Amino acid sequence: MNNALTQELGPPPKMDPEAVRIVALGGLGEVGRNMTVFEYHGKILIVDAGVLFPEEEQPGVDLILPDFSYLDDRLDDIVGLVLTHGHEDHIGAVPYLLKRKPDIPILGSKLTIALIEAKLKEHRIKPITRVVAAGDLDQLGPFDLEFVAVNHSIPDALAVFIRTGAGNILHTGDFKMDQLPLDGRITDLRAFARLGEEGVDLFMTDSTNAEVPGFTALEKDIGPVLENLFGHAERRIIVASFSSHVHRVQQVLNAASAHGRKVALVGRSMVRNMKIAADLGYLDVPQGVLIDIKDVDDLPDDQVVLMCTGSQGEPMAALSRMANRNHRIEVGDGDTVILASSLIPGNENSVFKVINGLMKLGAKVISKADAKVHVSGHASGGELLYCYNIVKPRGVMPVHGEWRHLLANARHAEATGVDPDNIVLADDGWVVDLKDGHAEVVGAVDCNYVFVDGSSVGEITEADLKDRLVLAGEGFVTIFLAVNSQTKTLIAGPEIHARGVAENDSVFDSIIPKVTKAVEEALESGTTDQYQLQQVVRRTVGRWVSSKLRRKPMIVPMVVIV
Repeated sequence: MNNALTQELGPPPKMDPEAVRIVALGGLGEVGRNMTVFEYHGKILIVDAGVLFPEEEQPGVDLILPDFSYLDDRLDDIVGLVLTHGHEDHIGAVPYLLKRKPDIPILGSKLTIALIEAKLKEHRIKPITRVVAAGDLDQLGPFDLEFVAVNHSIPDALAVFIRTGAGNILHTGDFKMDQLPLDGRITDLRAFARLGEEGVDLFMTDSTNAEVPGFTALEKDIGPVLENLFGHAERRIIVASFSSHVHRVQQVLNAASAHGRKVALVGRSMVRNMKIAADLGYLDVPQGVLIDIKDVDDLPDDQVVLMCTGSQGEPMAALSRMANRNHRIEVGDGDTVILASSLIPGNENSVFKVINGLMKLGAKVISKADAKVHVSGHASGGELLYCYNIVKPRGVMPVHGEWRHLLANARHAEATGVDPDNIVLADDGWVVDLKDGHAEVVGAVDCNYVFVDGSSVGEITEADLKDRLVLAGEGFVTIFLAVNSQTKTLIAGPEIHARGVAENDSVFDSIIPKVTKAVEEALESGTTDQYQLQQVVRRTVGRWVSSKLRRKPMIVPMVVIV
């Protein structure tokens, strides 16, 4: 397979004018942060701009963005942004991209454009948008585009076929091949076959479920399971899902209607997205079923359904706050909580923490492991094999997934007859050039995590996160002292204070003479530099704390020189 795992990648060469350059700024080697840049004849086309949600070792981080620095000197060359569908891992970074250049044209389906316009309104950005539909042809600079209907866990998803003089690229976005979808909109395999006949030089395919054999289960199978659970629930029902999973909300509304329950949407994004879906006709709300959350307390518990966010254990989402008893909805004995989603890799610990918290409060928690309350929105191995045999691509570049997913997808491509030399495995930031219908890795560019922390974007570094983890897990120790640079004597301190290290600061009494001695010896040897004295204190206290307390806290020496 054509990859660069065993070699050191340097900067890419000057671009061949007859090649298409492809750089993924996210979505490779991870599930989320999807963003791919295509460059041809000096112009740039972007497909998707999503976010990645933080894991436990990234405390305080709200979102993780693609690294836009690759584009900073080329913003005027961007001819457009194509959004394949409306999930956060594909559209969540758009506001941050548009803050760099607000007039980038955005193309997407009717629902996708409505969702991104609502999101951008919150950021006070008025975008230039263009609604496209399956079968539409469009042109952005030197890129000829054709859009193809694909089935996913959100309505109105699209694949995009990109025609260039260097080769044709078919990017599936996220897709599966549900043959009996709730909205009747299947993945257009006839269009895939037609484009295959024209010639697909690079097939960029969704890899998330590539390790799963067979075919992804049907979405319609979820409805009867939910109705059965609703029929047996004695008190309130709380269903957690993604805020844009229109199909799942539809099934919850239907099940509630069948059992005489009312549904309240919980979470700002859930309320916003479902209103958009209902207004555009993608969500059919049964008469009288939907109520405002403030009316929930007026109903008996056995008539209430709460549809909320937080299925991935996000700290600030509604379900996590309920588990932590930090929400107006108080979960109690007899409540039924249904996690109607799959676990995104990396979120396991956060989700299990929420489940444990809910069960401590007396709730019955039902997940995909207990009942068929969720099916994936991604094609399994059998569907990928099917697509490869239909499209018959010359080359393949697996996208959207961790390395194990990308490798599994590559093996499917090879099994169907794709030449291994034409299968490109790449990571975020790797540069792939497509020329004369052949793609290969030619270098790499910087592609780091960009952290959003409150109003701060890109200011938090990996080092800051390590400090936060140390503070959270090991605590901190501060040591204050003052020295006279003229007499080279210690005139105050050392005073030691700690948090999260020991029960009482008196435990540090035995180290104070050692700190005093170390500082005095440094002064006598001629050391009067503040930083060097702080390092003497840090080393002395650090060694003692490590050996005596078996801890590695953050040590913050403060040396005042007068």
